[in-house]
Order: sequence, then structure tokens, then C-alpha cells
Amino acid sequence: MQIVNYQKELDKLIKKIEQGTDEKAPTLFLHSCCAPCSSYVLKYLRKYFAITVFYYNPNISERAEYEKRVEEQKRLIQIYNAQLADKPVNPKAEGFPGYPIAIVEGDYDCENFYKFAAPLANCPEGGERCFLCYELRLRKTAQLAEEGSFDYFGTTLTISPLKNAAKLNEIGLKLEQEMSGTKESRQDGMTLGTPKWLVSDFKKKEGYKQSIELSHEYNLYRQDFCGCVYSKAERDRISKRSISRIREDNGENIIVIKRKP
Repeated sequence: MQIVNYQKELDKLIKKIEQGTDEKAPTLFLHSCCAPCSSYVLKYLRKYFAITVFYYNPNISERAEYEKRVEEQKRLIQIYNAQLADKPVNPKAEGFPGYPIAIVEGDYDCENFYKFAAPLANCPEGGERCFLCYELRLRKTAQLAEEGSFDYFGTTLTISPLKNAAKLNEIGLKLEQEMSGTKESRQDGMTLGTPKWLVSDFKKKEGYKQSIELSHEYNLYRQDFCGCVYSKAERDRISKRSISRIREDNGENIIVIKRKP
């Protein structure tokens, strides 16, 4: 089985956009899992795409946690848009920072998540339950991208070392194929366009490292679990098993981890 370097594929697309003559930037409907993961992705892509962030994460277990994350996403976008003031608006101009970023907040319909997740409660993190969660979020992203006549749809999820980038791209390409094979007409008689999946592996080129640095720079809330009850339980199990003690050092809490043989 041939291994695809999705970052190189994205590099090829961006080079094509840079060399193009279109006056308008291609539009991208970008699913985002959280502000920290999107920090690098948005900074990277906003020079080439007119991005609308789609915050849709029904896997998050508690509404308070969901609201905290979505508000942090909105704050980051406000920061990035504020950076465009008094900057060149021509993408060919030197110092062009990027296009303004919009955001759409999806419904917090966690019932849809639990329909398939509950029977897979004992599935390990990173397994089939996670793959179905990927598809739930990407399918909704694809649907709205098609309805909105976007050129591309994608996700920030590939920036995480804990997420399966190959599987995410496999699902995204499958959804693109499904849409292109089943074009339907809207009620107003217009044919829906077929957005293309934006292949990615954002953790490459030190993307993940840069997301951590940007999170510190903008003081973003950086959660320590995916968001679902299962990842939270896994985090708690690891914490109880691995953390032996916490000591004070120069006024800061230092976690000392005891490795299991």
C-alpha cells in the first residue's frame, strides 16, 4: 500500500494557487476542533484561502466545556482579523497577511455522537469510535460546504499527533467522491457545486510545534483531552496510574511522572 505524503500534496495545491491569475481567493469551509489546533492552520492557510471556520464538535461531553472552547475559537479569530488592519489587501503585495476569517458555529447535538459512540464505549482511543467521530464531523462539514458553494472543505484535526491523518484524509476524499457522484438540485433549481477535500497533514513542517507556541503567545485555553467522555476517562486513568507526586519548584507546580516498567 502506497503511503501518501498529504503535506506535499497540499504544498502542490498552494503553489498552484500562488501561480494562478484568479482575482478571488478560493473559499474554504474549515472544520475546527479547537482554537489551539486551529492557531497554526489559520495563520498558514489564510494567505491562500478565504476561510470560514466551522466549529462543530458534538463529541464534547459537557456544555460548559463546549462553550469555553467555542468562545476561545471566536477570540482567536478576532485576534487574527484585527491583525489585518492597515495591511496590504492585494495577495500579490509584499507583507500581505491574509484574508479575513469568518466563523459558523454548529449545533451542539451530542445525541448524534452517543448514538454510535455508546456501543463502542470500550473501544480504545484512536480506534473505530474515533474514526466514526471523525466522519460525523466531516460529513456535516461537507454537507454545509456543498450547500454554501465552497471550493474546498477540510479540518484542523490532522495537526494533532494523536489523530490519524491518513484516516481523516481517507474519509474526506470519500465524502468528496460521494458528493460528486450524487449531485442534487436545490429547491430553487440551482445545481449544488461539489467542494474538493483539502488534503492535509498539518503536523508536518513543525505545524504542531508552532500551534503550541501560538497558543502560548495568545494565551489560549489548551485542553488536555479530546473532549468526549471516553477520552476524559482515559486521561484520568493515565493520571492516576502514572503521576506519582507533585512538588513545588521555584513557585511552580512540577508534575513528576513515574514510568511503569
